[in-house]
Amino acid sequence: MGNRRLIHILLCLLLIFCLILSESCKRKAKVTGEIEEKTEIIVPDFNCDSAYTYVAKQVDFGPRVPGTQSHKLCGDWLVSMLDKYADTVYVQPFKARIYTGEVKEGRNIFAQFNPDIQKRILLCAHWDSRPYADYDPDPKNHNLPIPGANDGASGVGVLLELARIIHKQNISIGIDIAFWDLEDWGEPQNVNNYGGEYWCLGSQYWCKNKVPMFYNANYGILLDMVGATDATFYFESISYQYASSILKKTWDIASKLGYSKYFIPDYSNPITDDHLYLNTIAQIPTINIVHQDKTSPTGFFPYWHTMEDDIDKIDKNTLKVVGNVLTYLIYNEK
Repeated sequence: MGNRRLIHILLCLLLIFCLILSESCKRKAKVTGEIEEKTEIIVPDFNCDSAYTYVAKQVDFGPRVPGTQSHKLCGDWLVSMLDKYADTVYVQPFKARIYTGEVKEGRNIFAQFNPDIQKRILLCAHWDSRPYADYDPDPKNHNLPIPGANDGASGVGVLLELARIIHKQNISIGIDIAFWDLEDWGEPQNVNNYGGEYWCLGSQYWCKNKVPMFYNANYGILLDMVGATDATFYFESISYQYASSILKKTWDIASKLGYSKYFIPDYSNPITDDHLYLNTIAQIPTINIVHQDKTSPTGFFPYWHTMEDDIDKIDKNTLKVVGNVLTYLIYNEK
């Protein structure tokens, strides 16, 4: 009888111990959950008004055609803005031969945040504007330079706002922002192909002459025409060929944020753009977030390479969408 009573007491004590242990684990889990919640990364807000102001400022200089005063002044301003926000800024002057055989001078601008961190993402856009409105409905405008609000300035505006954000709220990885020059001086329509690669001359030059030397990145994202109303961004084929995982990750983030109307997970035509050379020459897996319109005869937004590509075609909502996707992506990289 005594032994049974002792066993009963021991079983009761064991049960009490298990209950205490269980409650302790619950409290620990609760505290751990609270800590995790408190340490979750807070993604900064992307200010589309600020991005729009950066786009408008570029357009105010006039067409940024290399060799013009407008181009020089805008380039100086871009360098000064990145000097204010970034840790290190490189200016890469270069010369390149255009389709006519004439040599033009350009400037690539390259800014770094956290330059000593090994993991890096390269974000880029071209900052020059097209010297020919060769798709304008009025033939009289075909030899006039375009304002380039969407084609050029929109991508730069988004990246300048990201630079401002990173300057205010540090990020755990390395970020690089490149503005390519002489991107848009390819031969006009109805001109014979001269047998060379005359688009994206600035990025081609940088890929062969990297600044800083021996630079590499885990991956890159190119922005091109990211400011028009109801812009549609598809799985551009070169991006999918070389960097499909980055493409899908970016579009998944857009879907999570409710932007599937803009970021459409469907395939589109390949585009000769700066990302082609980043992939093939620099060996940096790079995607292109570029406005493609499958209903347009050119394949691009309706005012592409026309005099109507002006500031009134820029939609702050589209800038916000693209900016939010990029901000979420880079601040959630480990």
